[in-house]
Amino acid sequence: MGRSRGFDVDERLDRALAVFWRQGYEGTALSDLTEAMGVNRPSLYATYGNKQSLFRKAFERYLDGPAAHIRTAFDQPTALAVTETLLRGAVDVATTPEGPGGCLMVQGALVTGTQGEPVREELAALRRAAEAGLRERFERARAEGDLPASANPAALARYVWAISYGISVQAANGAPRHELRAMVDLALQAWPPASGSSP
Repeated sequence: MGRSRGFDVDERLDRALAVFWRQGYEGTALSDLTEAMGVNRPSLYATYGNKQSLFRKAFERYLDGPAAHIRTAFDQPTALAVTETLLRGAVDVATTPEGPGGCLMVQGALVTGTQGEPVREELAALRRAAEAGLRERFERARAEGDLPASANPAALARYVWAISYGISVQAANGAPRHELRAMVDLALQAWPPASGSSP
């Protein structure tokens, strides 16, 4: 079935994603969105809702597209593979030529005013949930012997996400891909060995 509207809803959503990714939530005005998307305000509201609703839709688009590695990482067979997928994926997303540099989960949270507070809290909640999910994955890895019994899943999860977000900040500051990949290599070299494996 064809769309009743005269424009491609998903393609315009990709344009909105690009603006939010580049400017953050609070730094993006409705006029920025309507201009980039090529729609007027009534059409934007009718199709996507208000600015906050549009950001949510754009963020889901981000997780399904550029940042899809976040969701697929948890299916990797080992804790090390989970971590490598997350960190190497973070480098690729943060340095993609099609993107503005950095990560929308970090860039989008750069809000300080009361108007942006709901979005900031939503992104903070998503980061907390991601950390909790990674902690649970590492707890399973420890129970399976994939991590040593002495491993601290909560600390490891926080460590991995801290590196991931640090990659975003470094990329936004202009760090080249090869330097960020070297940083990931260093983090992976320090990974705790599986139980019973040689150090």
